[in-house]
Amino acid sequence: MSKIDTVIFDVGNVLLDWNPRHLYRKLFADEERMEWFLANICTPAWNLEQDRGRSFPEAVRQLILLHPEWEREIRAFDERWHEMIPGEIAGSIELLSTLKQRGIRLFALTNFSREKYEETFARFPFLREFEGVIVSGQERLLKPDAAIFRLLLERYACEASRCLFIDDSARNVEGARRIGMQALLFTGAADLERDLERLGLLPAP
Repeated sequence: MSKIDTVIFDVGNVLLDWNPRHLYRKLFADEERMEWFLANICTPAWNLEQDRGRSFPEAVRQLILLHPEWEREIRAFDERWHEMIPGEIAGSIELLSTLKQRGIRLFALTNFSREKYEETFARFPFLREFEGVIVSGQERLLKPDAAIFRLLLERYACEASRCLFIDDSARNVEGARRIGMQALLFTGAADLERDLERLGLLPAP
């Protein structure tokens, strides 16, 4: 196994706590009705198209045409999007800072709307700590497609076997491994710290 000199982080649910329920619990008194809405109206598949590059105004317009009775709730997905991110995952941000102090090259590779990433970048200063960032909505490529991983490697002159990729999606972790990266499934900052120690990226306690 090659020595790791580069760590690539996913952003949502690795560094930032993102969940539409943070917003929609304010809009729905009934948890079951909220879950139905998120499974049938503002679905993960619908949101993924914004990560692929579709604009939020266009996505909202199309969905309201299909479901006019849900216009208020659909518009909230765009207009109140930042309420879905109450803050950082503190332990992960501390690990990011420690890795940077130890001279590890740091990148982000995220499925994220172009518009919302720009707003999020302005909100969270730690996003400026990366040497480079690949945002799916800007590139019109999505994880776990091999093309988006290769784009990062080529753009920033990284060697796959010396990269560690961290993501909360098992599909994305497998996608990174298929192109030769080492990869970890994120389940929490404490587990990640132990894994980084095991790999020699952090000093053993």
